[in-house]
Amino acid sequence: MLTLGRWIRLPIPKLEQMLILAGGAAGISAAFNTPLAGVVFAIEEMARSFEERNSGTVLTTVIISGFVSMAVVGNYTYFGRTDAVVSLAQGWQAILVCGLGGGILGGLFARILMAISSGLPGRVGIWTQSHPYFFALACGFGLALLGLLSGDSVYGTGYEEARGLIEGKHILPASFGLLKMLASILSYASGIPGGIFAPSLAVGAGLGANMQGLMPLVPVGALCILGMVSYFTGVVQAPITAVVIVMEMTDDQSLTLPLMAAALLAFGVSRLVCPKPFYKTMAQGFIAAAKPAA
Repeated sequence: MLTLGRWIRLPIPKLEQMLILAGGAAGISAAFNTPLAGVVFAIEEMARSFEERNSGTVLTTVIISGFVSMAVVGNYTYFGRTDAVVSLAQGWQAILVCGLGGGILGGLFARILMAISSGLPGRVGIWTQSHPYFFALACGFGLALLGLLSGDSVYGTGYEEARGLIEGKHILPASFGLLKMLASILSYASGIPGGIFAPSLAVGAGLGANMQGLMPLVPVGALCILGMVSYFTGVVQAPITAVVIVMEMTDDQSLTLPLMAAALLAFGVSRLVCPKPFYKTMAQGFIAAAKPAA
């Protein structure tokens, strides 16, 4: 990778270190057929640039929370287990459709939430600020309508619905994914979001299941997982996190390369729709709001 970078003369500062790291990660992935290990290797090498004390704090926190979780609920997989696989001939179509769709819808979702956080424009914004309880009531009424349209499937985190789709045990309306997305927007607008992480995975599973009609030969479980990774990546613009978390939640490593490809595609598309990362933007807003007035 270093030789290639010098050969094509890429005009990027500090490119050599990045190319060496990428080449080492790719070498591990190819030599041992362990793409996840290659990614983890790259993450650990990049983490060396952070202050050692901060890295130790993060690791300690993760380890403690893991032990506490196992002590309370045991060792489990959040969305159960699946053995869904796709062939190379079928996989590229699923990756393309899920990656593009998840990136567009996820980026649009994040952009809408950031716009809501900045305040609704015009008279609507003025009315919501002066009548917050009536606005929350209107949002609740909208959620109730979505619940009726979806057969009561859009309430809560969407855990049961997503797990049922992956395991092929639930039959949900074809509109579940979009309705769940609208429900998350209304919940966020009301000031009581109830979470973005898990609902986004449920939305992705629903959108992936919708692709079954276009690709009937691809297992619906595989489409749901690809949809989850793609949409979640589109929302938070963290492709590695999306791949790893879905793999751990489903205890399935057979879709590693398709998931990475879909996440990368969704990430690129989401950046075009929503240039600013959602959680980083929200954190900046929280920091600004927490500063005392001058």
